[in-house]
Amino acid sequence: MNTELEHSFVELLEKHQNIIHKVCRLYTNNYDAHNDLFQEITIQLWKAYPKFRGDAKFSTWMYRVGLNTAITLYRKSKRRVNTQDFEGVAFKMKADEYDDTEEEQLKLMYKAIHQLNDIEKALVFLYLEDKDYREISETLGISEVNARVKMNRTKTKLRNILNQ
Repeated sequence: MNTELEHSFVELLEKHQNIIHKVCRLYTNNYDAHNDLFQEITIQLWKAYPKFRGDAKFSTWMYRVGLNTAITLYRKSKRRVNTQDFEGVAFKMKADEYDDTEEEQLKLMYKAIHQLNDIEKALVFLYLEDKDYREISETLGISEVNARVKMNRTKTKLRNILNQ
């Protein structure tokens, strides 16, 4: 590929790389898996970049490729045997003056989100990114009405998980 194409891709990737990190956080639960998924999404973006026509915003296209890559890998990983994460077993000392309420709430929220199916995770992620239903529907390739219905069902499911 030509260097101009490569330069524009790297520039856009650097500008929007937080999108990939957020997708990775949603679909992984440790540092190594996060880095592996980040790398895989970047590779898929690079492979698909020459076909990017600009019909949608680059960030919307990036969400779509990133989520599709994560969902595909997530489904493949479901076929493997589950093992205990070493990082999941953490021993910490905390200072008395430190208030970890918000951190604990975020952990509970991520734990609940990890119980959702792949499409529900993507919906929640895009919703938390302040995407409107039109952009959510474009990113996921579903109708706007379907996105609203699925989001309402997902919110109810999350509430039920969190209230257990």
